[in-house]
Amino acid sequence: MHVLITGAGGHLGRKLFDHLEAQEAFQVTGLDIRPVDHPRIHVADFGAAPDWAERFAGVDVIVHLAGDREPTASWTSVIRNNMDATLEVYHHAAAKGVRRVVLASSNWLHGDKRFSNQVLTSDAAPGPINPYGMSKLFCERTSAYFSRHHGLSVICMRIGWTQWTHGNKPGPHMAMGRWGQEMWLSDRDFLSGMQAAIEVEDLPFAVLNLMSDNPGMRWNIEETKAAIGYQPQDGARAVCPVSMRLKSALKKLLSRDLPRLSDRWMAGW
Repeated sequence: MHVLITGAGGHLGRKLFDHLEAQEAFQVTGLDIRPVDHPRIHVADFGAAPDWAERFAGVDVIVHLAGDREPTASWTSVIRNNMDATLEVYHHAAAKGVRRVVLASSNWLHGDKRFSNQVLTSDAAPGPINPYGMSKLFCERTSAYFSRHHGLSVICMRIGWTQWTHGNKPGPHMAMGRWGQEMWLSDRDFLSGMQAAIEVEDLPFAVLNLMSDNPGMRWNIEETKAAIGYQPQDGARAVCPVSMRLKSALKKLLSRDLPRLSDRWMAGW
């Protein structure tokens, strides 16, 4: 199976590239906006002229990880590097006969749910709170369109938190308090989940959570297990000292409770 990974030189992309390359069942190539010291990872700017599209010929599955990954990304950046770039990738994938795209989506689609108790299933109403989250919602809806109208199999993986630091070990050092810790994703669970999405048969479209099996988390991964046969091997319960709980309570007050009170007060005028 020929798998092409966009963003193959990045944090997640290179891990997945090396993981698949080590297996005889896969032929792996990659594209990245920056030069990478590997003969099968090529330079491609998805916001520029689509000379990179020739690399899609003969590809079975594209894993689309490229894009601006920062929650603080500007509208200018996410429109170019996430939204427009994904449209280009899908257009050329369909034209070149690619069978499937596995899309890196994000939990920032549900940024408004941080201080709620809602269980986060694949069909939970979206609520992005920043341009990055909005761009990922756009990419998911683009995925649904190309699946429905162009016959492209697309699996959108709402990837949890795989850290660049701390050896990707979970714990209270992670930002965003309990919310951040409960979306932890170990390296081996990331790799096994993505490989399952690449290999699964007869799945035209799906939106799935990809986290480790963290006790008490609100993200539903039973759908992921059922849809692609995902079998997480890791999990960690959130550790929240008093200082973290106080910080989260203050964040909740400032970001949710006070704006709601202000809205009600203004509605009474």
